[in-house]
Amino acid sequence: MRLGLALGYWGRGPDPGHLELAQEAERLGYHSVWTAEAWGSDAFTPLTWIAAHTSRIELGTAVAQMAARTPTATAMHALTLDHLSGGRAALGLGLSGPQVVEGWYGRPFPKSPLTATREYVDVIRQVLDREGPVALDGRFHSHPYNGPDGTGLGKPLKPITHPLRRELPVLLGAEGPKNIAQTTRIADGWLPLYWSPMRADVYEASLTDLREGFRIAPMARVTVCDDVAEGLLPVKAMLGFYIGGMGHAARNFHADLMARMGFEEEARRVQQLFAEGRREEAVLAVPDAFADEISLVGPRERIAERLELWRKGPVTDLLALSPDPHSLRVLAELNS
Repeated sequence: MRLGLALGYWGRGPDPGHLELAQEAERLGYHSVWTAEAWGSDAFTPLTWIAAHTSRIELGTAVAQMAARTPTATAMHALTLDHLSGGRAALGLGLSGPQVVEGWYGRPFPKSPLTATREYVDVIRQVLDREGPVALDGRFHSHPYNGPDGTGLGKPLKPITHPLRRELPVLLGAEGPKNIAQTTRIADGWLPLYWSPMRADVYEASLTDLREGFRIAPMARVTVCDDVAEGLLPVKAMLGFYIGGMGHAARNFHADLMARMGFEEEARRVQQLFAEGRREEAVLAVPDAFADEISLVGPRERIAERLELWRKGPVTDLLALSPDPHSLRVLAELNS
């Protein structure tokens, strides 16, 4: 199982420690570093900065939001980063949810998410293959555009710039069972939002026919500390925000996933408290058991024991969310 560093997205401003963490991860032998985006900083620009100050580590987006860019624009970002980094880019994509897509990007959330995702990946593959002009008569993505409000003058095009690698890896963040199953067919890897090595059966039906080399790369908070309960607080804060704040009460993919993982009553309680503006209570309502299962928190010996559970399953890349160089170093030592 390879290790990656997950930096997430910025808060109020850029984190001055991110570059140093990425450089330390590279020194420790981590395979990859990943950045994200929500409705603030973008995922690609920080990776370009990191690329200029590193030499080996893979550079991944986890995730770049599909609604933020047309698929050809996303492909342009990926091939540009791949060239500038000497072939180190990995493209992680996610559809996000209705609240973000319609509230932030001002676009309709697709009524058929699987079709929209499949078409998006198809276009990106065509750009990276560069075998001919991009052509797709899609429901959500048409090349050339053939909608009723167009001019009809669109010209089929292929990228001027020759992509460095046709095989640039494309990974998808997927949560629903059908979406995960499709991911195994059309992508090179899957970026689970929550992964519990104790509940791998939750995903079993969607992972029945994995191709050789398919990557499963979940994120997990990693904190070496003496007090487990205190170390879990950042995990609970993240879960409270995702489950309570990133989605509508009637349609929240993150809460639905937590429910499928055996914590339905708790997920709905967190949603309710967050919707009522009782955010601190919502965080505290996140069960320690769930936060603990999807993380590696505690003394070195405890993390070593729990890490073995991760290594025994199908996970190929563990992406560590950790702002602490010491925790990154301990994880690297335990995984060697």
